[in-house]
Amino acid sequence: MAGGSAGGNNAKRGGQHFGVAGAGLLGRLLAFELLQRGHRVSLFDPAPSLTQAPPAGDPARAAAWTAAGMLSPTAELECANEAVFQLGLDSLHRWPGVVDTLRRTGHFMPNEVVLTRAGSLLLAHRGDEGAAQRTLALLNKKAPASHRPQALTAAELKALEPDIHGPAHAWLLPHEGHIHTVRTMAALGAWALAHGATFHGGEAGQVLAVPPGELHTAQGSQRRVHRFDHVFDVRGVGARPELPVRGGDPGFTPQVRGVRGEVFWLYAPGVALHRPVRLLHPRWRVYVVPRPGNLVVVGATEIESEDRSPVSLRSTLELLSAAHSVLPGLAEARVVHSEANLRPALPDNLPASTHQPGLSCINGLFRHGWLIAPALVHQALHTLNLAAPASPHPVPA
Repeated sequence: MAGGSAGGNNAKRGGQHFGVAGAGLLGRLLAFELLQRGHRVSLFDPAPSLTQAPPAGDPARAAAWTAAGMLSPTAELECANEAVFQLGLDSLHRWPGVVDTLRRTGHFMPNEVVLTRAGSLLLAHRGDEGAAQRTLALLNKKAPASHRPQALTAAELKALEPDIHGPAHAWLLPHEGHIHTVRTMAALGAWALAHGATFHGGEAGQVLAVPPGELHTAQGSQRRVHRFDHVFDVRGVGARPELPVRGGDPGFTPQVRGVRGEVFWLYAPGVALHRPVRLLHPRWRVYVVPRPGNLVVVGATEIESEDRSPVSLRSTLELLSAAHSVLPGLAEARVVHSEANLRPALPDNLPASTHQPGLSCINGLFRHGWLIAPALVHQALHTLNLAAPASPHPVPA
């Protein structure tokens, strides 16, 4: 039988009933889109709440809670392909609609800054020109002319970001932005519950298997079967080892691995930063991202490790020293939070979406989750002929 008691008006809806394994960013966006189309949605996740993140280091804490939220299709071409670039451009056009809907329904404060599209910066110190030029050559080769990095003079950099000092070189990527990940995750969860989603969390949300049309969970020593018209498996690292082969290619190994990312939240009331910054360095890939409330997020893009333990002393010294080297005002900042988490990645670091009757799987978003998730959800719904509202009366705003 379909699992769980209905949340809100879920049981009263028409349309199809969808089960979603995983309530990270993909799961929440799927619920957001399906509910607006008049369908019923049941979300399963080991986290106990849709509106509050599990503690740092908890395996139930989705990677999306930890991410800095850079929406950087051009910058990500350093390690991605044209398909990811195009997904990123598509998502940049979709995020404003998502944020506007959440704002209209009261899930953001009236003047709260959640999404910006002011571009991003690439910075390099004198002596690091070799590493910077290798990255720039790659971006210039892979990006269309309209999206290539634009070199800035010292005066132009100062006009954009007066508090940045130290880098000898700077480039602007104008078609980029960033999103407040923590606030958006909480808002999407609250919106889904308010609009009829059923949530199975904690032990009841531990999914054991995802055959077509079913989600299997544990109920004591027994296995409980929840049946749906269609199910989505978007569990990220939690989906292994069950993951269909991409495109039916028997030569592709679908093993999901976790790639460690580390972040610090700094309280820096004397520092003004308006757009994400990436430091091009021979050894580090460090980013600095502004958040409301005098906060900045400093992090490393990827570390090949599945260790969820707290951030190391080495990472602390290297990341914060690198951030301080471009924003000297951070010297008096206070570290208010640090954490590490695992991004789900496939062997080629590219996303995979597979569909069969009764089951869709989306995984391997790597470090591109916030950049490409809205477009991947739209593609999945289009593949299932669900791109248009199923009812002339979608969920009211």
